[in-house]
Amino acid sequence: MAYHHGDLATALVQAAVELSREGGPAAVTIREATRRTGVSPNAAYRHFPNRAALLDATAAAIQRGLAAAMTDAPDRSPAERLHRIGAAYVDFALDEPGWFAVVFFGIRPPDPATVREAPAFVALTAALDDLVAAGDIAAAHRDDAAWACWATVHGFAELCLRGPLAGVEREEQRRRAGVAIGAVIAGIRSAGA
Repeated sequence: MAYHHGDLATALVQAAVELSREGGPAAVTIREATRRTGVSPNAAYRHFPNRAALLDATAAAIQRGLAAAMTDAPDRSPAERLHRIGAAYVDFALDEPGWFAVVFFGIRPPDPATVREAPAFVALTAALDDLVAAGDIAAAHRDDAAWACWATVHGFAELCLRGPLAGVEREEQRRRAGVAIGAVIAGIRSAGA
């Protein structure tokens, strides 16, 4: 991808997204992103003062894509929506381990103060808000439910990527993910009603 005109910051992030897809956070460097865009490394520093800033922008772009994948289909009920969101999260981690690593294991862990603003977390809490509106969980339990859901899908994804489920066939991983997601949804509905 050669950069010729327009928005250099966006072009650099696009290059970094491609790099991270191939090799996770370690593959993202200002030098390689600028090489791919056809500009000198000095040009990048006008937009990103350091590698961490480029990785942060890359993680944000990837998060937007993850949120879009989590919310791209209609559902019949709030519980089905929540289930689909969880399944999309696991699929994202398994399909794009480099991107998953950038979002969650870049240079530094995500800032707890900004996690609630992350597009994927917003999609999760919106689905939980629908469960609250449907009377399936109490509003007072929504935050705990959000962390329980996230811990379940994130932990399951890690088991598939680097744990004892890494060697299991993909369809079996998906089936087991569905069971885990269903169990956490049943649990938050029974605990938070």
